[in-house]
Amino acid sequence: MTDTAPFPLHLLAPPDPATLPLPYPARPADGVRLLRGALYGVPDGSRPLAIDLWLPVEASAPVPVVVFVHGGAWRTGLRDDLGHRFRSWQPGPFARLVRSGFAVACPDYRLSGEAPYPAQTDDLAAALAWLHTRADDLGLDTARTVLWGESAGGHLAALTALTHSTRTGTATVTGCVTWYAATDLPGLADDRPRGAYDPHDPGSFEALLLGGAPADRAEAARDASPVTHVGPKAPPFLLLHGADDTLVPARQSVRLAEALGAAGHHPELRLLAGGDHLWAGLSEEDVEDCYARTVDFARRRTGHAEGTP
Repeated sequence: MTDTAPFPLHLLAPPDPATLPLPYPARPADGVRLLRGALYGVPDGSRPLAIDLWLPVEASAPVPVVVFVHGGAWRTGLRDDLGHRFRSWQPGPFARLVRSGFAVACPDYRLSGEAPYPAQTDDLAAALAWLHTRADDLGLDTARTVLWGESAGGHLAALTALTHSTRTGTATVTGCVTWYAATDLPGLADDRPRGAYDPHDPGSFEALLLGGAPADRAEAARDASPVTHVGPKAPPFLLLHGADDTLVPARQSVRLAEALGAAGHHPELRLLAGGDHLWAGLSEEDVEDCYARTVDFARRRTGHAEGTP
C-alpha cells in the first residue's frame, strides 16, 4: 500500500491582489479613466473586496489620492455612491475631482452582515496598503492621501485616519473629511432624542456593527468611536454636518471637533442650518458648497494647486 502525501493546502490560497492585472479602463468623462472593480483584498471566509479607481488620462507627475468611503449604516451601500443629491451630476463628483488633478479610490469593505467591527477598518487599512503597493502602476502619490466618507463611511474614514499607521508600506493620511458621521457611539444615547435610541437594542445599526447591543459591548463601542483615538498625531479634519440631522445628531461632529481641539488640533467644523442626513433639506447651492469645501480641503492638505495635476 502506497503512502499518499497530504494535499498542499497552500495551493488553495488566492493570488496576491498586488500581483493581479488591473482592469481595462473605461472613459466615463473627458480626461478621466475608470478602472472599475480592481481586487485589493480576499479576507478569509469572505467575498473578495474590490476598489474603483478614477484616474487622469494624462498626468505629468504622480497625483494625490482621495479615498472615498461610502455610507449605508454599515449595513448596505455601493462603493461609488455619494448619495441621492449627487446621482444626477454630470460629470459626477469623482470625475470632477480627477479633473482637478486628483486620483479617487472607492473601496468596498465588509458590511455588518458579513463581519463585525473591526473588519471594516481592517479592510480600509488593506486598501491603503494596496494603493501604496500599486502606486507606480497607477501614477499615485500615496504620501498625499485624504480620506473622505459620508455617514457610516465618514465614521470609518475618521477611525482609519486616527488609527492608521504611517509605517513603510502604507499610504500616508494627510487629512480626513467627514460628512454627517457618528463619532462617539456611547454618546449617541445622549445626543439622540429621548426614546429614539436604545443602547440595549440588539437590532440597531450600531449593534449590528459591534456584534451586540452597544450597552452589552461597551468596550467595543468605545473602541469603535473616533473620539477615543484622538491623539497628538491626528491629521487635519474637515467636519461637515447638517444642524437638523434626524439620524446622526450634529452633536456627534461637535464631539469629535472638541476632542481634536483638546488634543491641540484645529479642526474645521461647519454645521449647516436646515440640513438633515444625506444633505436633505439643503439647497443645491449649499450642496455644491459642501463639495467645494471638501475639494478645497483636499487641495490644501495635499499641497496641490488647483488645475495642476
